[in-house]
Amino acid sequence: MKITKLAAIDVGSNAVRLLINTIYDDGVSHPVYNKTSLVRIPVRLGVDAFVHRTVSADNIQRLTKAMQAYRHIMDIHGIQDYRAFATSAMREVTNGDKVIKSIKKNANIDLEIIDGQHEADVIFATELDYFVKDDQNYLFVDVGGGSTELTLLAHGKVLNSKSFPVGTVRWLHNKVPENFISREIQPWILENTKHLSNIAIIGSGGNINFIFKLSAKKMGKPLTYNFLKTFKNKLSKLTYEQRMSTYNMKPDRADVVMPALEIFTQIMRYSKATKIYVPKIGLADGMIQYMYHQMQESEDFYKEDTKPDNQN
Repeated sequence: MKITKLAAIDVGSNAVRLLINTIYDDGVSHPVYNKTSLVRIPVRLGVDAFVHRTVSADNIQRLTKAMQAYRHIMDIHGIQDYRAFATSAMREVTNGDKVIKSIKKNANIDLEIIDGQHEADVIFATELDYFVKDDQNYLFVDVGGGSTELTLLAHGKVLNSKSFPVGTVRWLHNKVPENFISREIQPWILENTKHLSNIAIIGSGGNINFIFKLSAKKMGKPLTYNFLKTFKNKLSKLTYEQRMSTYNMKPDRADVVMPALEIFTQIMRYSKATKIYVPKIGLADGMIQYMYHQMQESEDFYKEDTKPDNQN
């Protein structure tokens, strides 16, 4: 049995996450990815990025401290490799290089800013076989704080994908143009799905994961469009404080959950989807699985694994 420990850091617009996986691989069946540790810190870089176009000195300090803590946690776990990706917020700030240098100098972590397409590709490195059936059409929807990635699948293959600059933190701060979804996302959906029917949504992101958990649905069972619409209406009648107390939401979840529901329900309506599957995967999961696939393909990885004990 081969046991590998890998880590992924996802610097998003709403929060910064560290995911550590222990991977069990017997060389026969599919590797098992055990979520050993998940740490989430609500830095909310999106406010800086979408409103001021620069990361504030306070948030540079907060992010650097978070990365220092993550470095210690990774060292304690004895991880063998890691990746650190920054997404929509860091793509739009003017002082991204300064942030990256601070993190490298003070936390010894290499942070890479990736574009929306790369983000979607990495998420798709995850194991979606349990949800994706060859005879079903799917629209994969990843709603983040700064952007929403759409990927269309049919017959088990990716037909098209696109990243749109609409996300929950951006929405909260009125940085999404009026009717953006109907003007930009709806035409893309209609054009790319005009020859398809019976489309199901695969939802990704912290908000839809939280909603799925609240629903008490069993893993593998979908939520419905009517459920999301009804839940959105319930939440809209509650204040920010009432959402936290009634549903035990974190402060940085209670505000972004509303635009997330708006984005998901509109996309479901335009794609005529009645079901949404929530596999609880995200960028960090994809980063780890992508890393492990690369390790498997590396000759050095196999050489190390096949060395006799007295040669290690």
